[in-house]
Amino acid sequence: MPNKIDVLARISPQMAAVLAKEDELAGDANDTSAGFAQMRENYVAGRAWWNEGAPEMDRVVDDAVEGSFGAIGVRRYYPCEIAEGATAPAIVYVHGGGFVLGNLDTHDRICRILAKRAGVPVVAVDYRLSPEAKYPSAVREAAAVAAHLHEAGKAWGIDGDRLAFAGDSGGAHLGLAATLYLREEMGGADFVKCLLLFYGWFGLTDSSSMRLLGGPWDGLTEEDWQFYLNLYAEDPAALAAEPYANLFLNDLTHDVPACYIAAAEFDPLRDDSATLAAICEQYGTPFRFELFEGVIHAFLHYTKMLDAANDVLEHGATFYRETLGLA
Repeated sequence: MPNKIDVLARISPQMAAVLAKEDELAGDANDTSAGFAQMRENYVAGRAWWNEGAPEMDRVVDDAVEGSFGAIGVRRYYPCEIAEGATAPAIVYVHGGGFVLGNLDTHDRICRILAKRAGVPVVAVDYRLSPEAKYPSAVREAAAVAAHLHEAGKAWGIDGDRLAFAGDSGGAHLGLAATLYLREEMGGADFVKCLLLFYGWFGLTDSSSMRLLGGPWDGLTEEDWQFYLNLYAEDPAALAAEPYANLFLNDLTHDVPACYIAAAEFDPLRDDSATLAAICEQYGTPFRFELFEGVIHAFLHYTKMLDAANDVLEHGATFYRETLGLA
């Protein structure tokens, strides 16, 4: 599409160095023409180096939660020891990847850093990917993990009445969608106290940022975005009318947890975050909105080289601790 901003001429020097490293590690990892199977291999290979050297945890446990479609893999990160019989609040982390890519390993470093800085357990969700699983299964699986922790988290040292969702990109979408699904379909979401939403898609089908941004550097041109939606849903055109896809269709005037909303300056999804922040402000939902300058979509992965990636996790963790009264 014409009239795009020259993003590569405007990104920060650190972001440019990250992209050069990405080319070295994974090459065409964002090339949707390769097909989703090859993209998954490229994505895993490209993320391996970025996950090295992550913070040590007191313990990390791979486990499972039962869901409507079978067992849902989870990984529990404990940054410090929890005494026998005691519980701590926890963050449910839902990974990004356009609902098609990613797993527990691709986001391991992000989860470890968040657990360390928030000082609480993080439970990462290995929801089933599309196209094998279609909308709304990922929403329901993220909700099922939170519901399980609410009801039975004590066995894992988790206070099920003090949970939060966090996620990047599609994972941010699923965190908010699962909260709304719990509220509307599963009896309530009052135990979800906070949302950490890193550059998510929340339902816009067109925007200024979508028109101006997106290219080979992030794999989020209009054509790329349609590729992901075609895999995510049986009828992609119908997603705009689905409340757990177009999240702006929901009543956001009440019972929305406090939100930390982070956006990237050169992200096609930037306006989704700005719109959600404006809604929070309109209705008095506690929130903090931050626009990180000079960076593109998915910058959270690059904590080994990018100051903004460390800052967004630190700021999100601080907002979480303040919201939960842990500061």
